[in-house]
Amino acid sequence: MSRYPERVASLTLLCSAVLDPRSLAPLAGRLLVVTGDRGAGAQRVRAGLAELPHAIAVVLEDYAGLTWSDIAAERGDSIGAAMQEFLARPDLPRVPPVAGLPEQEGEIAGISYRVRGAGPPLVLLPLDLSPGQWEPLIPALSARYCTITLGGALFGSVASLEERGRSGYMAVVRALLDTLAIVPGESVLEVGCGSGVIMRELARRTGGANRLIGRDMSPYLLREARALARRAGLLDRIDFGEGRAEALPLADGAVDVALSSTVFEEGDAELMLSEIVRVARPGGRLGIVVRAIDMPFWVNLPLDPALKAKVDVPGIIGGGAAPNGVADMSLYRRLAALGLTGLRCFPQMVAVVPGSERIERYQQQILAALTPAEAEAFRTAAVAAERDGTFFIAQAYHCAVGTKPG
Repeated sequence: MSRYPERVASLTLLCSAVLDPRSLAPLAGRLLVVTGDRGAGAQRVRAGLAELPHAIAVVLEDYAGLTWSDIAAERGDSIGAAMQEFLARPDLPRVPPVAGLPEQEGEIAGISYRVRGAGPPLVLLPLDLSPGQWEPLIPALSARYCTITLGGALFGSVASLEERGRSGYMAVVRALLDTLAIVPGESVLEVGCGSGVIMRELARRTGGANRLIGRDMSPYLLREARALARRAGLLDRIDFGEGRAEALPLADGAVDVALSSTVFEEGDAELMLSEIVRVARPGGRLGIVVRAIDMPFWVNLPLDPALKAKVDVPGIIGGGAAPNGVADMSLYRRLAALGLTGLRCFPQMVAVVPGSERIERYQQQILAALTPAEAEAFRTAAVAAERDGTFFIAQAYHCAVGTKPG
């Protein structure tokens, strides 16, 4: 969009974690930004809007709009009204309606699509980890527009999760699986399986010798997880299904091993932890990984000490945690309080390097918190460090494995 802005009649962003004013500047006069009024993401967006004075901003009151929020379901009325008003503006370029295109779905070059409605084309990209995605808004939007909902492993949160599955993050996953010491014949549950990265790793490791169960609250992510597992020839080894971490649809003691990675930050951790313990059999093992928001990211740049201290503040990067989530060292104490024995606690660092989507997002989040002079100093240091191969940003994770009492 930034390379070919003349091809984009308008752009709407819903509850972004950050704005990149440089990329958005050519589209600023055709830009609608819908954001909450709470949380780090909303603060970053407001900072970006200050550099985009021609953009239209709509603020959702008393709302954070986290990456995993069901945005369209929770605030669909306000979002739909804002979009309809914005898209009807007479100063936006007119887009001719699509004539005679029937409702359909399919896939082209790894991009899935679903077409509904008639009128000017309205392309809908994935809404991060939102469980319901755009669906609550489709009836109203498709009454006036030809909505083209896109998906697949190349877009949004699925692309991010899959990229993470090709990164150093998998070393954390493999350390967790090694510590769990899964043996043939044991049943294994992953709570919050997302796009299925860990499930596919397990399927390759176990070679069909174990029952593998992936549960997630998001129909969108489960649909993509099944497609990716099918493409890898592993779908017949994995049981994907819907289930909330706070109320798992499994019986007491149903599995031998239960694990979850970067999920318990995003809901009620007390309920999630009690549920994952409940569904494990006595003597079964549990493994948990959460992001460590109580530890700063390691930004490997030679910055002035004052700027380095500002960049190293915990929380300047990342999506944070839900009010009742767990994303700190209390994970270890909580697991001990639930009676797990043989606890092994091993925080880990994962580095991301230039060329990845994740490091670009991290840099945008840092830059949103800096003054113009500080931002320029950061960019200069990043260019120099990237040139000599020393630039990376590392994120901390809390990891633990324990055994349920027999």
